[in-house]
Amino acid sequence: MPADKQLTVPKFTAMKAEGRKITVLTAYDYTMARMVDAAGVDAILVGDTLSMVVQGHGNTLPVSLDEMVYHAEMVGRAVEHALVIVDLPFPSYHLGAHKAIENAGRILKETRCQAVKLEGGVDQAEVISALVGAGIPVMGHVGLRPQNVHTLGGYRVQRDRKQLLADAQAVERAGAFSVVLECVPSDIAAEISKKLRIPTIGIGAGPACDGQVLVLNDMLGMTSGYVPKFVKQYADLKGEVARAVGSYCEEVRSGEFPAPEHGYE
Repeated sequence: MPADKQLTVPKFTAMKAEGRKITVLTAYDYTMARMVDAAGVDAILVGDTLSMVVQGHGNTLPVSLDEMVYHAEMVGRAVEHALVIVDLPFPSYHLGAHKAIENAGRILKETRCQAVKLEGGVDQAEVISALVGAGIPVMGHVGLRPQNVHTLGGYRVQRDRKQLLADAQAVERAGAFSVVLECVPSDIAAEISKKLRIPTIGIGAGPACDGQVLVLNDMLGMTSGYVPKFVKQYADLKGEVARAVGSYCEEVRSGEFPAPEHGYE
């Protein structure tokens, strides 16, 4: 692909100074990544949410590093424009800086992604610094940390302004090129976004963030069960799939499909 067609980490970071809102969506396979990229999204996150939306688990903890690499490789092969970022799964970056570099380096070596994301603020600053020092671009993630669901006692809005600001600033000082703010009150997210030089990407953090991210399955209306308050559904693909599959079953059972035009002479 032409070098100027790919959105790079420096170009992504520069979007804040340019006043351009940043669009991010998750994707987990070649087909969806291809469509999302062609539609013009700025960045694609191969999120550990695949544990829930693809694998059917109750949280993000079960997904393995091998599985993240497998899905990231598919996504990376599909993308021509977007910056591709891959979540470091639990506990791949909690085993010391050297192990974190090894695991993150494997993602960059075996996929076509350009960056990794990890959850944590002050507590993960040393790891972020080590990764960046090794030439691995890092996106931070503060506020609600889904990998800490058991410690937090569930998925709750995070309201500790002092801690949130300290975490976000620690991520920036450690060298992260961007930071996700998840389930943070809008006024706190606005304050953080104003104080940081790096882009803030909100998910349930209000309109003042420098960009937004959503889980693709949620915004396309493909999710079964609970959908978070911060999600806007832009389509009802679950309904469309049910309609299409229902029509197919009806036509096969009635003999309407396949018709003569669907066969060969």
